[in-house]
Amino acid sequence: MKVALLTREYPPEVYGGAGVHVEYLAKSLAPLVELTVHCQGAPRDSAVAHQAWPALHDAALKVFSADLSMADMVAPADLVHSHTWYANLAGHLASLLHGIPHVATVHSLEPLRPWKAEQLGGGYQLSSWAERTSLAAAAAVVAVSDGMRADILSCYPEISPERVRVIHNGIDTAEYAPDAGTDVLERHGIDLSRPYVIFVGRITRQKGVPVLLRAAASLDPSAQLVLCAGAADTPELGAEVSTLVAELQASRSGVIWIPEMLPKKDVIQLLTHALVFACPSVYEPLGIVNLEAMACETAVVASRVGGIPEVVNGGVTGLLVPPDDPASLSDALNMLLRDPGRADAMGHAGRERAVTEFSWDTVAAQTAALYAELGAGG
Repeated sequence: MKVALLTREYPPEVYGGAGVHVEYLAKSLAPLVELTVHCQGAPRDSAVAHQAWPALHDAALKVFSADLSMADMVAPADLVHSHTWYANLAGHLASLLHGIPHVATVHSLEPLRPWKAEQLGGGYQLSSWAERTSLAAAAAVVAVSDGMRADILSCYPEISPERVRVIHNGIDTAEYAPDAGTDVLERHGIDLSRPYVIFVGRITRQKGVPVLLRAAASLDPSAQLVLCAGAADTPELGAEVSTLVAELQASRSGVIWIPEMLPKKDVIQLLTHALVFACPSVYEPLGIVNLEAMACETAVVASRVGGIPEVVNGGVTGLLVPPDDPASLSDALNMLLRDPGRADAMGHAGRERAVTEFSWDTVAAQTAALYAELGAGG
């Protein structure tokens, strides 16, 4: 079967969990189907790249222009598989144009991310329209968690439940594995004699960075806080985070902000040596970064939202707390900071869970089986 995988992000341009998902899914699918990856952005050797029309000003319309190019060029695929609203419209149009099934994997839902109106303005209405239209017509909709499946059916009741399948995200536990080195820590000024809490992610309302920064004011004084977080989605959020970081740095030592996207190997080392990884998201369909931390044998404290409880086994691989609750978050973090033996045991259990239950080979096999089912049905 010839499959066209449609995505906004693809290496080397990967900035979020959906891009990570597509990168590893493509590697694992390649032996199972005849796969071509279509991405948006600059030309690259590993995929067919589609660029936006430069004369357009609106961000959403630029995405749609690249989608038109994708839809035109996927032939002679037998099936198209899109990821996120950025590529969903391309999958929908390709399905109509070429008469082939469209599979859409949902990594988040526009109706549950109203803060995106800050970024996109009226373009948020366009992204919401593209998502709803594309998912409603898709032959199958893949949810990355049971929680996400429930959200899809709630937000889009026009989608029949039998068309929504759950296939979890995966993790490459050969690549994401403990790294005993300390050169990255030393380079960024992390005190090797003190425990630290780490956050890795984008500065967006979804990820709850201000919640963590407010919680950090009550962290045990022995602890450091390491933020691996690049540019904010909006100037307003960037200013809020900068102010909170400055206030923390004025009141306690060991607050380290790494304001850039680090190479994967650097992130792995930083995750490995953290006593605990904090995931304060207010919305998270699955939270692949929690799997990355677990694979590095690091305990997780995360919000009890979306698909996170399907990844983080509360009390075993980490602790779950209410979202948008700095006091509960700081209490849970302090519980592990003051009991490093328990944190260590949770880290080992997390690694075991990542290895046994979230293999990319399993994800790819389930995805290929869905392709075959849809192909047989056509």
